[in-house]
Amino acid sequence: MKAAELFLRCLENEEVEYIFGVPGEENLDIMDALVDSSIRFVTCRHEQGAAFMADVYGRLSGRAGVCLSTLGPGATNLITGVADANMDHAPVVAIAGQAATYRLHKESHQVLDLEQLFQPITKYSSRLLTPETVPEVVRKAFKLAQTEKTGATFIEFPEDIAKMDCAERPLPVKHASLSEPAGEQVERAAEVISQARHPMILAGNGAVRGRAWKHLADFAARLGIPVANTFMAKGVVPFKHPTALGSAGLQAKDYINCGFDRADVVICVGYDLVEYHPYLWHPTRDRKIVHIDASPAEVDAGYPVTVGVVGDIRHSLMRIAELAAPHEGHPMRALREALIEEMNQHARDDSFPVKPQKLIWDLRTALALEDIVVCDVGAHKLWMARMFRCEYPNTCIISNGFASMGIAVPGAIAAKLLYPERTVVAVTGDAGFMMNSQEIETALRLQLPIIVLIWNDGGYGLIEWKQVNQFARTSGVAFGNPDFVRYAESFGARGYRVEQTSELMPILREAIAARTCCIIDCPVDYSENFKLTEKLGNLVCPL
Repeated sequence: MKAAELFLRCLENEEVEYIFGVPGEENLDIMDALVDSSIRFVTCRHEQGAAFMADVYGRLSGRAGVCLSTLGPGATNLITGVADANMDHAPVVAIAGQAATYRLHKESHQVLDLEQLFQPITKYSSRLLTPETVPEVVRKAFKLAQTEKTGATFIEFPEDIAKMDCAERPLPVKHASLSEPAGEQVERAAEVISQARHPMILAGNGAVRGRAWKHLADFAARLGIPVANTFMAKGVVPFKHPTALGSAGLQAKDYINCGFDRADVVICVGYDLVEYHPYLWHPTRDRKIVHIDASPAEVDAGYPVTVGVVGDIRHSLMRIAELAAPHEGHPMRALREALIEEMNQHARDDSFPVKPQKLIWDLRTALALEDIVVCDVGAHKLWMARMFRCEYPNTCIISNGFASMGIAVPGAIAAKLLYPERTVVAVTGDAGFMMNSQEIETALRLQLPIIVLIWNDGGYGLIEWKQVNQFARTSGVAFGNPDFVRYAESFGARGYRVEQTSELMPILREAIAARTCCIIDCPVDYSENFKLTEKLGNLVCPL
């Protein structure tokens, strides 16, 4: 068979369901081989959208999402989404066609050294130089993408190699099992936790990737230790769980920071430093840190690990819980109660434009607990992370490692492909929406009834918030928008405009019931950003 056909068989062997991408001249042989493959090719409108779809597919499924481009500008368009996946530890395999090998050594039309270009933003970057190496390269790309810490890999496929004949076969797929934690470290961690006066847990996305959410909730309940989660670990402990404190990650003093100030031992479970800088929650560098993860701790001055328990997170939590002494009471319960009170404060607020708190309240009320929101990056991300209640992991997807704008719409498409029975909402600002709004056509073509909820403020609201706080004036953050209702209708989607706050809930319910893509234009009152800044600046810790 041709190398391109072998390549597709190797992907089938890895149980690939979808390839998200854009066809081009240098991947013609792959595109032709896909006609006879069980893999479904999802034609996207921009390679960045394809990479974000692969990114969110990888996060939600735990299997590598796959994206495909042609050479040159097609490949460079993948970079943002691939970098996002790698820094957020989502398993992704990116593939790009390339010019024939006989012109790679010289200045040539659309030729860039893609292997070198992708190397800094992936765990593994390789170029296929002979058809015989296809099985090994593909197996290695998937193995590394799916091994902790998961991330992105890249394969460059020259067009002349794709046409060559070969007689190789896919390699057997063997998934690596996580190691058992060392007994000595388990005992030492249990000792440190038992001796703590005010221990606190910081749970990161690694606990979600390790499928350790039940074990973490049991661990916290058994030992009586409160749990804060990073933005990317929302729902790892249900918010209704009595130990849950909510999300940590605001770059300001919030209720949870009062907990960190009080804690003498911080138990970091599946915590990735890329999610929330240690200097923000541990500026004093004097707390004892217990690191529980599948990988050794990163070196950071603000993260001096007292004891590291490396191995299967689930087993580590179970074994430590058996040895550690429980802590009576819940001294940080007041933090949870203060946050809940703030969440409930605007439930009946009908002022217009809609306050972020009211927007979140209505969205949470309208959705079932297992429905999925994919959150873009902007001021709305901070509000969603702080106030959107999650009872299950992977029901609020937030990019907070690379934190790239434009992920919400393509991410929602991937989520709906994986979970067609659930309502999927892309929560986005007007800026983030316009970065990949072309993928609305993709959603409609695939008959995927996603909902896009646009927080419309006519500018880069998060940057304005920071500019005003720092300089007391703004610079370059205002822009105009199209008529989003007519824009939606031009694609064939349904468009809604919220013109008074009382309309928001009925519109959400109508969109959930619809069997097509719906776009909701909701004006948002971001003066609440500055009120939050003032409140947090004058925060009196309730402990």
